Amino acid sequence: MALPPLASLLPFEAAARLGSITKAAEELGLTQAAVSRQIRALEDHLGTKMFERRNRAVHLTEDGRAFSQTLTRSLHEIGNHVHELRHSRDGGEVLLRSQLCEGLYWLMPRLSEFYQKHPDIGVRVITSTRPLTETTERFDLALQTVGREATNADLVFAVSDDVFPVCSPKFLANQTQPLSLEKLPEYRLLHHSSSPPDWLGWDSWFERMGVDAHVSRAGEIYDSYPLTMQAAVEGHGIALGWKRASERLLSSGELVRPFKQHVSVPDSFGVYKPRNWKSKPHTSKVLDWIRSELD
Repeated sequence: MALPPLASLLPFEAAARLGSITKAAEELGLTQAAVSRQIRALEDHLGTKMFERRNRAVHLTEDGRAFSQTLTRSLHEIGNHVHELRHSRDGGEVLLRSQLCEGLYWLMPRLSEFYQKHPDIGVRVITSTRPLTETTERFDLALQTVGREATNADLVFAVSDDVFPVCSPKFLANQTQPLSLEKLPEYRLLHHSSSPPDWLGWDSWFERMGVDAHVSRAGEIYDSYPLTMQAAVEGHGIALGWKRASERLLSSGELVRPFKQHVSVPDSFGVYKPRNWKSKPHTSKVLDWIRSELD
């Protein structure tokens, strides 16, 4: 059997999927030099270039793309077989992958109710800030913003969401005059910066509200939405709250809405199933419960 160096396959797959030697090294816990060395070993064995290297990024050649597709299918088959072998040991536990903010603010407060209704079903929650395309962990269902990459999964259904300003009662009480939409850009705003930029930011929100404002660099910028929300709770300024992620903080009084205006985002939040994956017996019950909660 003419197999290439097996140690080179995972570095090649990660670099092909992520389009970056650096990201592949970070994902695999290797150095960039080690990943590059393994890819060169694969290219030497196959006698062809798998990548073109331009502007610090890697782009698959025609041979590289074809080999990547074959390798991806093979790894999926191996993963499915591993899933079948583990299935008898994990008791049908449903693996639910969630974005960190939805896992923290939306999923966890509700999960105890699911357990009360279905004490025989186990749900293992896996949270991440990275899009589905970049995950190497297996999952049965996933919760993710629709705009993020999910080429390894199929969208089951999507729901809309509302986006509106939120702040702490303390911040609101310290203002000398009532807040108004027109003067909102003058206040200290809190920003969530995501990569890729698949969240509605302040500039886009103002544009949809018909307000001419450009505030992308004004205020505090965070790379984590939960951290952005915590900054709002602590009175740092005004953040954009997504209804599904902020409703519990609003109900508890930790956050308030300074005015009623909001922007509706259709098909904002989605539930996904992995491709080429055999569902566990309890997956449909967890899916039905998620659908009912989101509706």
